[in-house]
Amino acid sequence: MGVALLLLAAFACAKSGENAEAAEEAKTLASSSAASTTNDQGRQFIRTADMKFKVKDVAQSTYAIENTVQKFGGFVTHTNLQSVVSQHKETQVSPDSTLQTTKFTVENNLTFRVPNHRLDTVVKSIAKQVDYLDFRVIKAEDASLQLLANNMAQHRTDAHRDRMQNAIDKQPRKLNDIANSENDLLDKQETADNTKLESLSLKDKVAYSTVTLALYQNEKVRQELVANEKSVNAYRPHIGLQIWDSFKTGWFILEGILAFIAQLWSLILLALIGIFLFRKYSRKAKPAL
Repeated sequence: MGVALLLLAAFACAKSGENAEAAEEAKTLASSSAASTTNDQGRQFIRTADMKFKVKDVAQSTYAIENTVQKFGGFVTHTNLQSVVSQHKETQVSPDSTLQTTKFTVENNLTFRVPNHRLDTVVKSIAKQVDYLDFRVIKAEDASLQLLANNMAQHRTDAHRDRMQNAIDKQPRKLNDIANSENDLLDKQETADNTKLESLSLKDKVAYSTVTLALYQNEKVRQELVANEKSVNAYRPHIGLQIWDSFKTGWFILEGILAFIAQLWSLILLALIGIFLFRKYSRKAKPAL
């Protein structure tokens, strides 16, 4: 009894150690310094993560990931949970039933955004769902110089636009010159607006990281026994009823013929009278021998 308890305890410890090791391995695979904001030191990084991995159950993992994203202030922008059928087979097991066998894989392509400083935490939380990691790509693109360049360009454009505006307002010009100046001013304003929009887009990408996940699970088999639809022959009457219906149909045809003949009584009467008169006069006209 004591030996059995020791073996059971050893097995439990080994199993616990395996689970802990698997969890730590998944965590290590998912974690990345590129996802951490600890050493940014004033730089502004656009962080993106792209991962593909197998899970035990795609639907349950999807719900867990969506809850995690919401918990850390993020939001889902795209999710496509679906079953991909690889094989479908129908086998008739009896005259009135068929066995349908379907092999399919459940998968989901998920895209969400989370605050930049929460990316590392979210990625580590997602690692708990990983059963087998296909790949993980995390990128950190420094956008500081691009934001600075956009800011400088916007200042230059704004200053040039203000000078043009003052020149147009103060100096009297011809109508054509004013129109050309106004068009040039509109072009400068459009350039300034585009630069501002680009800067806002970069700041949004810096503030919220984009994560794309591809989840899948082992192939499943679904079998369902369904009833067959009865053919037309199943509703045909028995031979005795068919013979009786044939007799009735023949009688109806005979009735129709008699009714049709009855409708021609006047023609038949004229034909009989004609035959009678023909025979009568043909006898009189015949010479006596």
